[in-house]
Amino acid sequence: MLPRQRERCQTLEVDVFHGIREQIQTVFKHDPAAKSGLEVLLCYPGVHAILLHRFANRLYRWRWFVLARLLSHVSRLVTGIEIHPGATIGRRFFIDHGMGVVIGETSVIGDDVLLYQGVTLGGTGHGRERRHPMLGNHVVVGSGAKVLGNIELGEWVKVGAGSVVVKSVPAHATVVGIPGRVVAVKGVSVSHDEWQMLEHGELPDPVGQTLANLNERLSLIEAEVKVPDTPEPDVGTTLPSG
Repeated sequence: MLPRQRERCQTLEVDVFHGIREQIQTVFKHDPAAKSGLEVLLCYPGVHAILLHRFANRLYRWRWFVLARLLSHVSRLVTGIEIHPGATIGRRFFIDHGMGVVIGETSVIGDDVLLYQGVTLGGTGHGRERRHPMLGNHVVVGSGAKVLGNIELGEWVKVGAGSVVVKSVPAHATVVGIPGRVVAVKGVSVSHDEWQMLEHGELPDPVGQTLANLNERLSLIEAEVKVPDTPEPDVGTTLPSG
């Protein structure tokens, strides 16, 4: 083996073991159900999908496209998670449960991102340019949410379960609904505690809040505008004639 090839193999080996160790630590940070490193390594499909993607992505960058796609396809069959080998994924990425997650070819995912089951990072258009979303660091995407097109989600963005996001979202924003609407932005204080990333169900309800405001306003109007009661005529009273 040539010196350069030997050095490349040694570097790859170090990267693999470091990546596995960091991935296990990431699971313990986000999933209170994790009991041991062995359990995480053997029983977490999200971990399997991410580790296999690291290999597939390296092959893809080496332009071994068919082999990269084949490894990606095997990963999909085993885990139920489809990650295109061309997708760029940062460190400490975690997919919780993971069944049905789809990540497209030109997707870019930052560090410390959390996806739940059924999430789609989908593309729009047929060109070869970037057509999938870009997610900043510390983004959380809730169960079943769809993020579509060449858009950007800033850092610390939270996407509610079942939302469909088709426009870029500023940092520190919360998005809910179909299509996705920003319901909280930087003005609200944002805490960076790790446990808060798991509270993807604790989201504002803009429709319910609007109906509550309308109901309150209607009550105020009814209180201010009171129609006086019309007195009923006395049956025993004789009305004057002509």
